[in-house]
Amino acid sequence: MSSLPPLISFFFTVFFSLHSLSTLADHRETTRSRFKPPHFSPLLFSSPSQNVTSPTRYLEVKKPPVLPDSQPPCSHHILHHEFGYTYGKPPVLANYTLPSHCTSPEFSKIVLELKSTCKGRQFDRIFGVWLDGVEMLRSCTAEPRLNGIVWSVEKDVTKYHSILVKNETQLLAVYLGNLVDKTYTGVYHVDVFFHYYPLQRTLQDSSSGYSSPRADMILPVSRNLPLNDGLWFEIVSLNDSKYKEVVIPRNVYRAVLEVYVSFHEKDEFWYGNLPNDFLSANNLTASGNGPFREVVVSLDGKVAGAVWPFPVVFTGGINPLLWRPITAIGSFDLPSYDIEMTPFLGSLLDGEAHKLEFSVTNALNVWYVDANLHLWLDQEKEIVEGKVLEIKRSSLEISSVSDFKGLNGNFTTKAKRSVHSIGLVKSSHGDIITNASQELTYVNTMVLGKDGNFQIIDQLIQADDRVNAKRESREIYTAESIKSFPFYLYSDSLEEQNHTSHEVANVTMGFNEERSWSDDGLMRMFRSKLENKQEAQGVMVVKNNLVVNGYGGTQQVYNYVGSDQCYFRNISSFNYTILYDKVETVCKKKTLKLSHGSSI
Repeated sequence: MSSLPPLISFFFTVFFSLHSLSTLADHRETTRSRFKPPHFSPLLFSSPSQNVTSPTRYLEVKKPPVLPDSQPPCSHHILHHEFGYTYGKPPVLANYTLPSHCTSPEFSKIVLELKSTCKGRQFDRIFGVWLDGVEMLRSCTAEPRLNGIVWSVEKDVTKYHSILVKNETQLLAVYLGNLVDKTYTGVYHVDVFFHYYPLQRTLQDSSSGYSSPRADMILPVSRNLPLNDGLWFEIVSLNDSKYKEVVIPRNVYRAVLEVYVSFHEKDEFWYGNLPNDFLSANNLTASGNGPFREVVVSLDGKVAGAVWPFPVVFTGGINPLLWRPITAIGSFDLPSYDIEMTPFLGSLLDGEAHKLEFSVTNALNVWYVDANLHLWLDQEKEIVEGKVLEIKRSSLEISSVSDFKGLNGNFTTKAKRSVHSIGLVKSSHGDIITNASQELTYVNTMVLGKDGNFQIIDQLIQADDRVNAKRESREIYTAESIKSFPFYLYSDSLEEQNHTSHEVANVTMGFNEERSWSDDGLMRMFRSKLENKQEAQGVMVVKNNLVVNGYGGTQQVYNYVGSDQCYFRNISSFNYTILYDKVETVCKKKTLKLSHGSSI
């Protein structure tokens, strides 16, 4: 497969933890095993609704952007392209300038909208959208049907305001590596729009002050064009690392690194990878290194923070029928992750180049990683002074226990890490001491049975990020993000007659986050709570190592309550059909209790 693009679902098999196994112990070659997964291509089998003639609309369930109640937006159709044979070719480029029919260079909201259609047969593909090297969207295509599919992504990109309103021509780059031949006929027709909502006078203050959500400058930490690939860095092994040197202005008083991450090929299903001692004992070649992964961010060779990513399942992953038409959490709009860099400004404000570096613990080929460095500038001082006061970095603590006999066993992996940093910045806002901390914990338990034909994965990632900024003894800014990512998979292979088997996969996952921030200087406060749970059940009927039939059903409950909006959605589907869909957008009277006892 090395000559092909890195497919999001490398073998498209339910039993993914060992999806790249190529050999078995000789005495097991005579019987079909999950270690020799069924190979099948998208839409090689029919579904009960395959005779539908109109395109199917796919969707990822998430809250819509909060739009102002003002004039309609001015819109800019920046790009249209048909992505056919685009793998290994340069990204598609378009000249970006703020459209002349937008009357003001300042906006209360900017929304990126991506629309796509596809018809025929095709794999899912990873893709990204960059403006002047700054990544704004990481996404995955949907797998098409013979009658066609449509989907769209709407993303609030107001935090990239400073680069979107620049009074100069910049390059918008979209990379979507696709291949088309006689079998895989699907061409992705993509349109990209920006929608600019006029600035409301009542919102002017919200974009100013120490805690403004909009940085004054954004530096890309990505690869430079020209390229025959995406602008992301590729991390191919546990010993690999990639870096970029950055020079920041000397009047920066606050800095946040936003990291984009996705995982593919041998590490697409990293959370199901088994320990190397199990693979060696059974003479197996597979995706190993165990199930733990973390993206480590280093500054000048020293750890500055870490990302323990949400296990996004792409639209062809595990059992593709699970994600039609409701796709898995994060598949159309992959999450990015923030690392507070303000305590390190004492090192960065010297006008010299500094190395921002990425690596992935236990990585196998391949991870795509890049970042955006958001910078807030002091408008009253040309030179801001800083000092790093204290850095506490705990080494990664990881433990693994295996208890197996042959191809059956139990495996437990636990990990934790903490990063604490304190720094002083002297700006026109005063002498401010910023304390930033990350507390990360991880546990993964796996069970293998029936000579490897049965597997359970039960994983939980928890991340607690906090920022506290004080002037003298008074808090002027605090922020907190508490995340929890539960993931559960049950998979089984049921042998039937005539060389047929039923491959069962049940998946439960959640993306839960409590966020809060406050700016005492401007008397602003924000709180939110998201509970997003998805359950999916599916069966593929496999005959002679080809999928001939199957079904999939998905249920999802999305509940967001915040200072900005409330959004509730309860939706269910089965075999491409939406069974019910309940949406509520009115905030209920009951208050939202956060972990620290506050309410909204």
